[in-house]
Amino acid sequence: MKTFSLIYILLPVIISSCDFLKVKDDSVPKQDNLRLPIARVHDNYLYASEISGIVSANTTPEDSASLMSAYMNNWIRKQLLIDEASVKIDFDEDEIQRKILDYRYSLIAYEYKSYYINQHLNKQVSEEEIQQYYEQNQDNFPLKQNIIRGKFIRVPKDAPNTIKIKTLIYSTRENQMEELRAYCFSYALMYSLEDSAWINFDDIIKNTPLAEIPNKVDYLKRTKYTESSDTGSKYYLLIKEYKKTDDIAPMEVVRDQIIDIIINKRKVELARNLEKEVYDKAVETKSFEIY
Repeated sequence: MKTFSLIYILLPVIISSCDFLKVKDDSVPKQDNLRLPIARVHDNYLYASEISGIVSANTTPEDSASLMSAYMNNWIRKQLLIDEASVKIDFDEDEIQRKILDYRYSLIAYEYKSYYINQHLNKQVSEEEIQQYYEQNQDNFPLKQNIIRGKFIRVPKDAPNTIKIKTLIYSTRENQMEELRAYCFSYALMYSLEDSAWINFDDIIKNTPLAEIPNKVDYLKRTKYTESSDTGSKYYLLIKEYKKTDDIAPMEVVRDQIIDIIINKRKVELARNLEKEVYDKAVETKSFEIY
């Protein structure tokens, strides 16, 4: 296609340095350089001035060339589609222009709201706020998977002294807990000993004989401790507590989600307050009229 040939013929001229808008001959006026066409679709031209600022100054020449090529190819595809649409559809130009203006105003308003929110947003969320939101909205946090709090250890079948794992895994004494940590650090292929944290049950039993359990909810109801093995490993699982799918998620599990919700609510409130503040000020100063 001649259009694409034009792009690659002109690319070396446009990207002769990290600055895509310079040419080697400094005697050429800058304005003339900016009006240099770099792509064409029918009677529509893409000029260097229209791509100013697309590539940052610290971008490598290779990345710059790639970005510029991608931008021009995208422009060409859009122009071809626009030209095709203009032939096939009778557009209401006034309606198109109105939509363009609406979009422009919306974009400007959005950018200003984003700026205002970034300047005024308080991202600190207290534990009291998290707890209060959780208590008032628990029904909004059903679990999507079975979760447990407990301990899980996988060791090679030939690991030494595995008989003491059962004793240590039940213990709450600090010295025995530390002994279990040391044992796992030395011999375990995989382990999770933080029984205060909730973990996905399916993630824990993945690639173990327990993954073949037909009814996991029933298993969780009747199981506190289990040992199993396969050809290469032994598995030890202690379940202190469980929650099944569709139960209300513990607050610890949805804590980060609640923080995001609270912060997003603050963003919405800031945007609403900004609109009201601007409008009230305009009313007070009689900055607008309706005829």
